Amino acid sequence: MNPTTLPAATYHDTAVRQFALMSVVWGVVGMLVGVIIAAQLTWPELNFGISWLSYGRLRPLHTNAVIFAFGGCALMATSLHVVQRTCQVRLFAPALASFVFWGWQAVIVAAAISLPMGYTQGKEYAELEWPIDILITLVWVAYAVVFFGTIGTRKVRHIYVANWFYASFIITVALLHIVNSAAIPAGWMKSYSAYAGVQDAMVQWWYGHNAVGFLLTAGFLGMMYYYIPKQAGRPVYSYRLSIVHFWALIFTYMWAGPHHLHYTALPDWTQSVGMVFSLILLAPSWGGMINGIMTLSGAWHKLRDDPILRFMIVSLSFYGMSTFEGPMMSIKTVNALSHYTDWTIGHVHSGALGWVGLITMGSLYYLIPRMFGQKKMYSVKAIEVHFWTATIGIVFYIAAMWIAGVMQGLMWRALNADGTLTYTFVESVKATYPFYVVRMFGGLLYLFGMTVMAWNTWMTVANGRSVTVAVPAPQAA
Repeated sequence: MNPTTLPAATYHDTAVRQFALMSVVWGVVGMLVGVIIAAQLTWPELNFGISWLSYGRLRPLHTNAVIFAFGGCALMATSLHVVQRTCQVRLFAPALASFVFWGWQAVIVAAAISLPMGYTQGKEYAELEWPIDILITLVWVAYAVVFFGTIGTRKVRHIYVANWFYASFIITVALLHIVNSAAIPAGWMKSYSAYAGVQDAMVQWWYGHNAVGFLLTAGFLGMMYYYIPKQAGRPVYSYRLSIVHFWALIFTYMWAGPHHLHYTALPDWTQSVGMVFSLILLAPSWGGMINGIMTLSGAWHKLRDDPILRFMIVSLSFYGMSTFEGPMMSIKTVNALSHYTDWTIGHVHSGALGWVGLITMGSLYYLIPRMFGQKKMYSVKAIEVHFWTATIGIVFYIAAMWIAGVMQGLMWRALNADGTLTYTFVESVKATYPFYVVRMFGGLLYLFGMTVMAWNTWMTVANGRSVTVAVPAPQAA
C-alpha cells in the first residue's frame, strides 16, 4: 500500500478545548469573588453577617479560583496544545487526559464548597484539606504522565523551549505540593501540619513563593514562548537567550522564598539568602521579558491592528515591572516599609492581573477559535474592548494599592517627639478607605473585560465546531 494513502494521524484536542473553555468560566467566577471581597473591604456590612460570606472565607476562595481554576485550566489547555504541535505527535493517553480534566474540575468544586464552610489548613495558596490534597496529587501525576508521555513519543529530536518551561512547572509544583501539604489527619476535614513553628513558616513560603515562581511564572512563560511567535508570525528573538533564561530562572527562584519572612523569627542568614537570590532573579526575568518583546522586531506595526498581540506584549511589560518591584521589595530596608501593607497587594496584582491575566487571555484568544474551526474570534472589536478595560482596570487597581501601601507604611512608623506613635492603626485604616474604593472600581473594570471575553468565547464556539487537526508527516532525513 502506498504510504501516502494512509489516513493521517490526528491530534487529541478534546481536553484542550475543555480546559480552554473552563478557564474562561472560572476566570469570571474567580474575579467576581475578588470584586465581592474588595467591596467587603470597602463596606464591611456586605457580608450580611453570614459566616460563609465573610472575607476570611471568601479570600482563599478567590485566590484558589484565579490561580488554580482560571490559571490552572489555562496552563493545562495550552501545555497539552503546545506539546502536541512542537513534538508533532498525538497526545499520550488521551483517556488519562480526560481524567485530568474531570479530576481537576472536581478539585475546583471541592474547594468552592469547603473553603466557604471554613475547612482550611490556614496555609497561603495551600488551604485545602487533606482529602482534596490527595485528589490534587492523583490528578497532577496523571497530568505529568500525559505531558511527559507525549514528549517521550515525539517525532522530532529537539524539545522546544516552551516545553522546558511547562515541564519545570509540572515537576516543581508536584514537589512543592507534596512537601508543604504533609499533614497528620485529625478528622475527615481536619489536619495538623507535619511541621511546627518557624520551620512550618519556612516550608510554607518555600512553597508559596515557588508557586508564584513555577506555576504563575514558568508555566506562563511556556505560553509566551509559543503563542507570541505564533501570533506575531516571527521566530523567537534569541533562542539561545531563551535557554539561558530557563536555566537561570529555575535555579534562582527556588531560593527566594525567605524574603516573605523578613523581620520574623526566621534566622537572619536565611532571610539574607532569600534577599540575595531575589535580587539575582532580576537578570533572568528581564532577559525573558526582553526576549519576548524583541520577538516583534520588524513587526511592531502589527500592534496597531492586532489586539491579541497587544495583550501579549503588554503582559510582558507588567512582567518586567513586577519582576523589578519584587526584588526591590525583598531588600530589607525597603521591606521594613512595605511589609504588611497594601503595597504587597499592589505588587501581587500587577503580576497576577497584568502578567498572568493578560498573557492567558491573549493565548486563549489565539487558541479557542482554532479549536473550533474558526480563523479568529467572533468579534475582534470585543477583544479591543476587553484589552482596554482590563488594562485601565489594572492601572486603577495597582496605583491605588501602591499609594495606600506607602501611606500605611509611613503612618505606622511615624513618631512624635516623645517617641509615641503619631497615628493609631484605626486612623491608617480610615485614610486607606478612598483607595479601597478605587481598587474595587479597577477590579470591576477587569471583571467586565472578562465577561466580554466569556461572551465572545460563547459566540465563537456557537458559530464553530470541534475540529480534527492532522499531525504533520515526519520530515525526511
